[in-house]
Amino acid sequence: MQGIVGVLASDRVAVALVAENRVSGLIRLYPEPGVEAEPLAGLHAEDIIDLIAREVRLVTKGQPLDAIGVGFPGIIRDGVVEESPNLQQAKGCRLQERLAASLNTRVLVLNDADATAAGIAATLDRLETLVRVWTLGRGIGYGRYPRSEGVWEGGHMVVSLDPKEHYCGCGGVGHLEGIMGHAAMRRRFLDLEPDEVFSSAEAGDARCAAFVKLWHRSLAAATANSIHLDGPGKFFISGQSARFVDVPLLSQYLQEMVKMSSLQGSLFEVITTSEETAIVGAAVNAGRARSAA
Repeated sequence: MQGIVGVLASDRVAVALVAENRVSGLIRLYPEPGVEAEPLAGLHAEDIIDLIAREVRLVTKGQPLDAIGVGFPGIIRDGVVEESPNLQQAKGCRLQERLAASLNTRVLVLNDADATAAGIAATLDRLETLVRVWTLGRGIGYGRYPRSEGVWEGGHMVVSLDPKEHYCGCGGVGHLEGIMGHAAMRRRFLDLEPDEVFSSAEAGDARCAAFVKLWHRSLAAATANSIHLDGPGKFFISGQSARFVDVPLLSQYLQEMVKMSSLQGSLFEVITTSEETAIVGAAVNAGRARSAA
């Protein structure tokens, strides 16, 4: 994987060279720690493109590149950002095409959760197996490795038929993200932060305890949907809210939902990931795409 760069553009831009499935050298960040700068959410799409291209050039220092992989939030198909709730100004942006023209090399743009899944696969030496990951934070991401064509917006799986479940930022009813996402929890509990919801549940608050069960049951339901479509296996859980996960409770709910014997045997593992994980995963996918071309 000589000459491949991995990029994560989500809350901020992180860029690094990747060799032998690991970061080679320093990771460049925008904004840099301690430096006042406009966050990505406040930049025009054109400025985001220019920013990514600039950071890649600073990392490579003129070194020829074989490929660049870019993890980006939202629905990414054929290199086009079809939807990006977190970076709405990028909707419709032909990001892959624009970056390839600017940097004069092959570029692959993929969903940031898919980049994380590939990074986990590379880190754990599981590049020949199916890897799925739930990323739990402000929103909910679903990453899959190997990549497969499709939308794969797992955070918007419908897990409830209750018309009162309308807290998802996209406006949809009954969505996983509308229950588990940090933003959705804040809309639901106007007087509590997510950390306080879980601590209150542990202290015996009935409202919060009922929600924590719903939170786990919703993730189990979304996982069961994936199993019924893509088969059983291990599901990794990462992100800011992964610390809230009660794995035995989640596994119990999943067992109640998946009963066909050939689909049983799935496992959950809470795992710590970072920007570096997604950078490596974006580069891995870019390298595989280049080899397959």
